[in-house]
Amino acid sequence: MGDRLKGKVAAITGGGRGIGRSHALLFAAEGAKVVVNDLGGAADGTGAAKGPADEVVDEIKKMGGEAVANYDNVATHEGGENIIKTAIDNFGRLDILVNNAGVLRDRMVFNMTEEEWDTVQKIHLYGHFYCTRPACVVMRQQRGGRIVNTSSSSGLGNRGQANYAAAKEGIVGFTRTVARDMGRYGVTCNAIRPTAATRMTVSPEMEAARKKREEVGLPAPAYDLTRLTPEAIAPLVVFLCTDEAANINGCTFAVRAGEIHLMTDPVVEKSIHKDGRWTVGELCEVVPRSLAAGLVNPSPPEPPKE
Repeated sequence: MGDRLKGKVAAITGGGRGIGRSHALLFAAEGAKVVVNDLGGAADGTGAAKGPADEVVDEIKKMGGEAVANYDNVATHEGGENIIKTAIDNFGRLDILVNNAGVLRDRMVFNMTEEEWDTVQKIHLYGHFYCTRPACVVMRQQRGGRIVNTSSSSGLGNRGQANYAAAKEGIVGFTRTVARDMGRYGVTCNAIRPTAATRMTVSPEMEAARKKREEVGLPAPAYDLTRLTPEAIAPLVVFLCTDEAANINGCTFAVRAGEIHLMTDPVVEKSIHKDGRWTVGELCEVVPRSLAAGLVNPSPPEPPKE
C-alpha cells in the first residue's frame, strides 16, 4: 500500500471490470478510499448484477483498503447523484471522480437505430455529466478535487462507431469546459484516450471486424491489442489525481502500454483570406490548391460489390 492518495476519497464509475477495476485497485493501493460503481450490465449496457462491484470491493478490503460498492446507473440523473452521495455518506467527502463507465453499440451509421444512438450517448456523454455535476458541487465547496474523464481514440473517427465517436469526442469538449469552470476552485479536469484489452475491445464482434478488415485489404492495427493490459492505464489516472498534477488541467492524454501522449487541442492549420465574402466560384478555384492541397480522403469511394 502506498500513501500518495492517503485521506482522499475516490468514486470510480464502471469500476467492476476492465480498466475501471484496475483504477479502483490502484487508487486503493495508493491509500484512497474508493466507491466502486458498476451497474453490472453486459458490454452493450443490458442487464445488471451486483457481483462485479462487490468483487472489487472485496479485493480492496483484502489488500487492507477501504471501499464500498454502488450499483447505480450513470445514465440517469438519480444514478449520478447517488454515486456521489455514496461517497459522502460513507466517507464524509469526495476528492476524486473517475468517469469510466461505458458500453458499445457498434453499427454503420446508415443502419444505426435511435436506441443504439441514444444508449451510447446516455451512458458515455450524459453519464459523465450526471456524475460530474454533483461532484463539482461538493468539490467547489471543498475548494479542491480531481476529475478524470474517459474519451477514446475512436472519437477521432472509427468506422462503425458514429454513436461512440460522437460521445467520446463530446467528452473532450466537456472536459475542457469543466476545467475552465472549476479551475478557480482548485479542481482539475482532464481526459484520457486509453487503449487496452477489455471485454469491449476484445470480443467476438471485434474479432469479426478485424477479420473483415483483412478480407477487404485494410491495414491491420500497428499493435496487438490483446497484449495491452488495463493495468497499464491506471498509473496515469492516479498520477493526474496527485498533488504533483495540480497544474495539469483541461488536457487530454492518449495512453496504451508504456506509451503516454499529450494530445494537442485543435489548431488552425491553413487559412485563406480576402476582403469581403468569397463566392462559390472563387472557392472552387482557390481551395483545391490551398486549404485542400495535400488532403487525403480517409475513406475513398470503393467499386460496388458484385
